Amino acid sequence: MISVVGISGSLRSNSFNTGLLLAAHEVLPENASLRIESIADIPLYNGDLESDSGIPAPVAQLKDAIAAADALLISTPEYNHSIPGVLKNAIDWLSRPPDDRSRVFRSRPVAIMGAAPGRFGTLLSQTAWLPILHSLGMRCWDGRMLVSGARSLFDDDGRLHDDETRQRLEKFLADFVRFVES
Repeated sequence: MISVVGISGSLRSNSFNTGLLLAAHEVLPENASLRIESIADIPLYNGDLESDSGIPAPVAQLKDAIAAADALLISTPEYNHSIPGVLKNAIDWLSRPPDDRSRVFRSRPVAIMGAAPGRFGTLLSQTAWLPILHSLGMRCWDGRMLVSGARSLFDDDGRLHDDETRQRLEKFLADFVRFVES
């Protein structure tokens, strides 16, 4: 069984990207499991806080969850043609202290997907994530799951209701699981 941890880069209730993760949970191949984790309780990174108090409990818990998993699935919004600050902040915390970085990230397969209201989905955000994830030593899968026009594909509760997008997501995840197995 392939274990995957999924994180959404949006804190908004009923977010398209959290909804995309929930849909992923529903269409994941039978030989895989998805554990959706939250970044909502992770504080802003501050070196003084780290020096004074160490790694905050929500960060330590997420680090342990990722380290225990076979792969990471990131569902990222795109803000101002780039990555969301809250998700970058979470990744910055997860990379601390530097001597623990390899336990969490080194050679861990990662896939990036995202949903946005615009025409290009989260293309620029997904592209901007690649050098960050590569610098952490992750095995970045080159598959893309770009969901554009998200307002018409998700209901008011953030649930994906579009069959074509659901089918694309199912194929994306099956291909990612094969990548993880390789």
